Amino acid sequence: MSRKIKSAGLRDLIYNRYLYALAVPAVLFSIIFAYLPMIGVSIAFMDFNPLKGIFGSEWIGLDNFSFFFRGQAWIQITLNTVLYNISFIVTGTLMSLTLAIMLTELGRNWLVRTMQSLMILPNFISWPIIGLFSVAFFTADTGVINSLLVKLGWETIAFYTDPEVWPPILVLMNLWKTAGFGAIVYMAAIVGIDKELYEAARIDGASRLSCIFRITLPLLRSTVVLLFLLSMGNIFGGNLDMIYSLVGDNTFLFRTTDTIDTYVFRALRTSGSMGMTQAIALYQSVVGFVLVIVANKVASRLDKDSALF
Repeated sequence: MSRKIKSAGLRDLIYNRYLYALAVPAVLFSIIFAYLPMIGVSIAFMDFNPLKGIFGSEWIGLDNFSFFFRGQAWIQITLNTVLYNISFIVTGTLMSLTLAIMLTELGRNWLVRTMQSLMILPNFISWPIIGLFSVAFFTADTGVINSLLVKLGWETIAFYTDPEVWPPILVLMNLWKTAGFGAIVYMAAIVGIDKELYEAARIDGASRLSCIFRITLPLLRSTVVLLFLLSMGNIFGGNLDMIYSLVGDNTFLFRTTDTIDTYVFRALRTSGSMGMTQAIALYQSVVGFVLVIVANKVASRLDKDSALF
């Protein structure tokens, strides 16, 4: 008789060995392409020379962080990054939920299917393409918006020299591009809700609006919290593709549009120091990781089922 294995983990590994074997390719893929490249984090602490490589470059400690944190610019850039991402998360969640509930309440017909297709279409258009089209709308003299304002007898807007107009523009552009795809995710969650709950509520005299607020929204809470937690990890990401495609290197707009990613991208092109850019990337990653842990802890305290881990 073979000896009884006391370790529960080892016993489970032996019992489910074929299932674990199926996971080996995914584990190896993650190790090779996600964890081994993390050795490159050490570049943030080096005067990196591509010819010498990671192990041959000079170690300079925290000097690479000084180029970003010196002066007051990093405060404004960090605030822009965080405020934009908070705006994107809040407005995107509200708009996606609203669209999902509205389309679900309309039922299944050709009009709803057509609207779904039109909603997710912007998600597949790249930001550089959108940036090219935006020039036709925002150009001072010949832009569509200013031409319309002139016909209405109103003053034109200097979009590319006035930094104050861009925060709402960027929020609206992000909504237009992402809200439709987010609505599809919430619609899938709504479809999974037991229909008998709605039937029982209607028998008790509940209105359609009451069903939305007392059944649909409460049962979507876990999905909303999960997507929020996933978004928190990228709250220090600067949406480089969107902002740079729409704004570019326009110095007039840096005060309200410059984020960490755009700042680092310019620094990489002008200074060519990979160590400095890696230092800021590490700063973003560490803060994003901490925010996810804190947000998950808060979510687990409020509702264990809503926590990510």
